[in-house]
Amino acid sequence: MALPDGVVGVLLAGGKSSRMGGGDKCLRMIGGRAILARVIDRLRPQVSDIAINANEDPDRFAAFGLPVVADSIAGYAGPLAGVHAGLEWVTANRPGVEHVVTVATDTPFFPEDLVARLRAASDDRSALRIAKSEVGMHYVIGLWPVALADVLKASLERGDRRVGAWVKEHKAVEVNFPPGHVGGRMIDPFFNINAPEDLAMAEALLSESAS
Repeated sequence: MALPDGVVGVLLAGGKSSRMGGGDKCLRMIGGRAILARVIDRLRPQVSDIAINANEDPDRFAAFGLPVVADSIAGYAGPLAGVHAGLEWVTANRPGVEHVVTVATDTPFFPEDLVARLRAASDDRSALRIAKSEVGMHYVIGLWPVALADVLKASLERGDRRVGAWVKEHKAVEVNFPPGHVGGRMIDPFFNINAPEDLAMAEALLSESAS
């Protein structure tokens, strides 16, 4: 049975970016555009709506014209709190939508068929699905049933904040993705920009693909 139409994308931008010297690394530029702008453009055709999960001043994302949703669990509880914030926002603002796809905002080359592959991975509409590539699991990139919101909130309030352990406990379906191609090179489809050298590599890949 195919999943019903209507998947909301939640872009996780709540990290502290300590390895990039702080600030919002998704607002760093590659190829003359913010990383976040590239992520939004890549996800927009795959979903019905997009929201950004971020804490502190939401005005720094105003130029993107998207709702900014802060964690409702205090204390910078990590990616799981961002996922929960997205599920909670969809419950309140997009009634009838049953699934949220989460994407890290430092992964500018994620698959253009991400949502389709996650949706096709299981006939169980209640199944949590998480992306996997040759380098391993990508726990913050997945398709989450909105119905998990209350269970996830209870876990966070108990102090369970390890996203890998949580998705394993809830028997997530692992969805395999092959390597991607950018600029003539094969790369991990979920290559993420964590450090200055990653930023330089992303810039080089874009330069090669444009030449």
